[in-house]
Amino acid sequence: MPVINVDDLTDKDKAVMEVNQLKVEIKLERWLTSKCCEEIKEYIQAREDEDTLVKGISEEKNPFKEKGGCVVC
Repeated sequence: MPVINVDDLTDKDKAVMEVNQLKVEIKLERWLTSKCCEEIKEYIQAREDEDTLVKGISEEKNPFKEKGGCVVC
């Protein structure tokens, strides 16, 4: 897709682009925020056991675990 420099467009071209964008947006299905939040909450809670950010990484599977200690003399 070619890059369009908006500064080079005429006012008519800008208006046509805006109308086209609004036509696309009007077709989008709208959901209530409260419904979306509930679905996201349920999704997160259903996968909580698998989430490494919640339960952490086991020591044997941690690729960033220190291999040995550092001794400073």
